[in-house]
Amino acid sequence: RAGSAALDLCYVAAGRLDGFWERGLSPWDTAAASLLIEEAGGRITDFQGGPFRIRQEEILASNGHIHDEMIRILAEEEHP
Repeated sequence: RAGSAALDLCYVAAGRLDGFWERGLSPWDTAAASLLIEEAGGRITDFQGGPFRIRQEEILASNGHIHDEMIRILAEEEHP
């Protein structure tokens, strides 16, 4: 982790990271970066794969290729 969720999300948009997830974020952590990810062709959702909403406290972002696998892994962690 780079120390900033916004920076980590920008790394996903730029292709430096394949994916990122986090809980407890605020809108200022995700607003700009979520747009960058979408414009770069990535995918951004909640942990269950639903649409990302700016006031949500959880975010799952990826290059799109590994997104479904990340959702599956997070679901296993929440319900082992």
